Amino acid sequence: MTKRAGSNSKPDLPHGVRLATAADIIDLVPLINSAFSIETFLEGTRTDEERLTAVMRKGEILMAENNYAQLLGCIFTEVRDSRVYLGRLLARVRGESRNARGYLDLHVVDPGYQGAGIGRLLIEASEDYLRRKGCEAVDITVPSLRAELPHIYRRFGYFEIGTEEFHSSQPLKPGAECYSIVMSKKL
Repeated sequence: MTKRAGSNSKPDLPHGVRLATAADIIDLVPLINSAFSIETFLEGTRTDEERLTAVMRKGEILMAENNYAQLLGCIFTEVRDSRVYLGRLLARVRGESRNARGYLDLHVVDPGYQGAGIGRLLIEASEDYLRRKGCEAVDITVPSLRAELPHIYRRFGYFEIGTEEFHSSQPLKPGAECYSIVMSKKL
């Protein structure tokens, strides 16, 4: 996987982490599908160019690359409104982000580089990024059928705050039952 022209590297992101652009979608799709291939409870692949383009309209993807511009991992970030009160929503309408919540998704590391600290780098970079965007907390949802994930995110300081319906880009395989575990962390 190669770095595409037109990157918009930001000096406030850690070395090797940058914001993805539309030109990166062609490299992100196989990375995401490879990392999520263990989710055998879903029909088909996790994403494609059309679905990833739609996701990128809602937020931003941070990418981790090595010194040779090889894509190692990514994470989706989105600023969402606070779960609390209307005044905060009005502040967002006026362009203020105070008391907003961040949301993370598509946290993936190339299977060949898992265990090398790339996942931690992406979590820390995304939390810093969301903090600078005015977020006071961040949420992530993990599928209940991935029993190892809550333990992993607890190591990063996240804790379970509830459950919700499982939303996926692909249907569940027949007989599979899944819900999302909602985890949160104060920034």
